[in-house]
Amino acid sequence: MLEKIVKEILDDMKGDLDNKQSLKLSKVLENRLCDYLGNDDEDYDYLEKFLCAKRIEGRSEKTLKYYKSTIRDMLVCLGNDVKRISTAELRQYLSDYQTKNDISKTTLDNIRRILSSFFSWLEDEDYIIKSPVRRIHKVKTGNTVKDTYTDEELEQMRDACNNPRDLALIDLLSSTGMRVGELVRLNIDDIDFNNRECVVLGKGDKERKVYFDARTKIHLQKYIDSRTDNNKALFVSLLKPHERLEISGVEIRLRKMGSELNLRKVHPHKFRRTLATMAIDKGMPIEQVQHLLGHRSIDTTLQYAMVNQTNVKNSCRKYIG
Repeated sequence: MLEKIVKEILDDMKGDLDNKQSLKLSKVLENRLCDYLGNDDEDYDYLEKFLCAKRIEGRSEKTLKYYKSTIRDMLVCLGNDVKRISTAELRQYLSDYQTKNDISKTTLDNIRRILSSFFSWLEDEDYIIKSPVRRIHKVKTGNTVKDTYTDEELEQMRDACNNPRDLALIDLLSSTGMRVGELVRLNIDDIDFNNRECVVLGKGDKERKVYFDARTKIHLQKYIDSRTDNNKALFVSLLKPHERLEISGVEIRLRKMGSELNLRKVHPHKFRRTLATMAIDKGMPIEQVQHLLGHRSIDTTLQYAMVNQTNVKNSCRKYIG
């Protein structure tokens, strides 16, 4: 029914919207109509129960929101009783979704994994006999070497900072490798200057210690001393009323800085990958890097850390000649 309503509305709007606008309107209509019309549908009851189970397991609200939109998109598109959805239908859905939205193989596999989790839960709870995703295998994504910051690029960014906040922010990201979400949640009282460490709240609300260097300590103290507001947050906006800095604020500031310096892909997560690569390159045991970054699986840590090609060349000359 939802798909029919959306199609009728889009047909009525044909000629007034371009393709991009039509796609956006289609998405908005599907989401809103699901909110209003899907509450009494048994399939959406299953979805809410699944989300409740994942919430109890400790998934973050951000993750749950992604789960909900991904599964809901599939239910709306197929328009079939969840108990009758077949493997062939899901394969076709994933293929059409990739073509329609021009997504990467990594994103496609993320969608497959979420659908697999949902249908596996339905199977475990005896709502269905067998998950139709069982025979849909992992999407081969290939291994891509992701960029890290060079020492020169980090120094360029530090030199480009025209206020103590940005300098402290860059130093803290680069020396701790913390997530940007962990950074914006920090308060001034969380910082232990004597031991040059702080406790961050990571994924799944798990606490862990991260450590910063002497330079970061000096720049953090200078930034805090320069503040005239009473906000307890470690990083606040430069303009009044000096509210806690949001993730988007950090991303926008770094993106602007990268554009001004003509640097490629400047974003918070790249500091994290740079630290992991540097730590392993200098001989830090992978298990300790895993703990430092707060990864559940060591495989995740290995994906972050790219081997320095210069060291590979030097080792080859040393051991092979």
